[in-house]
Amino acid sequence: MLRYVLGRVGQAALVLWAAYTVTFVILYLLPSDPVALQLSANNIEIDSLTEAQREQAAARLGLDRPVWEQYLGLLTAALRGDFGTSYAKGLPVTDLIAQRLPGTVTLSILAVTIALIAGTALAVIATRLPHGPLATFLRRLPAAGVSVPNFWIGLLLIQIFAFTLGWFPAMGDDGPQSYVLPAVTMAIPTAGVLAQVLIRSFDDTLGEAYIATARAKGLSRGAVQLRHAFRNAALPTLTILGLLVGATVTGSIVVETVFSRNGLGRLAQESVLAQDIPVVQAIVVIAAAAFVVVNLVVDLLYPLLDPRIARTPKVSRA
Repeated sequence: MLRYVLGRVGQAALVLWAAYTVTFVILYLLPSDPVALQLSANNIEIDSLTEAQREQAAARLGLDRPVWEQYLGLLTAALRGDFGTSYAKGLPVTDLIAQRLPGTVTLSILAVTIALIAGTALAVIATRLPHGPLATFLRRLPAAGVSVPNFWIGLLLIQIFAFTLGWFPAMGDDGPQSYVLPAVTMAIPTAGVLAQVLIRSFDDTLGEAYIATARAKGLSRGAVQLRHAFRNAALPTLTILGLLVGATVTGSIVVETVFSRNGLGRLAQESVLAQDIPVVQAIVVIAAAAFVVVNLVVDLLYPLLDPRIARTPKVSRA
């Protein structure tokens, strides 16, 4: 078990390093001038500077060094939690992220909770009902949630629950009510995927021999489903949940833009438009960390549900 845990932790660290390195290479190849962007944040036009002043500014920012030295320097600083200074805002990147991150994390946790409850409940009800029009409708409902884009769901919810009914605010991040519509918008596609996977898992598990034995003992369909089938059916769902949680965090970019929330997703959009490389790189690393941490937790939960997994080589999903 210890080797299993150490292997998963090592793979998680490797993925984070790869995400940082690939992001650095891509951003370095962008056709932009970091010196000009940094000076513009301080209201200084680079065209007004002499060549010597430009070289001094590049040296002050560390941009006169070879690329590999810049990479090692930035990587070492990132390991200490220092991602540099924002080109566009002139503030430390960690301060900007610290201001925006709590709202996005709260929104993501709320969305994942809603998705987990709704997706699981829908799958349990759909597989428990006898075959008929209602069961068929519930089985096909998750596909609708998956196929509809986030921004359209958000606009529809704003139209109905904000403009027509007036129950929730249409935008902003003032108060608990402002979390409801964005969280539901993020939760619907995630709940749809979870319900699809769980329904298929229930169908496969309920056909196993031990399920027939449990029914032969006189247990009701609900008891068989929850007490015997759910644990095995949850394994594939747990795998996809690890990916969906990370996707929910990164999906906040669209949702926070639609609902005008000052979160990490909106900061990412602003930074991309402004070519603010340090902020973009930090956000990419945070998004990768969200994927890695959630998948690491999922990997460590697998042996608790099925101890045989810890003794079987398995390729990481991260």
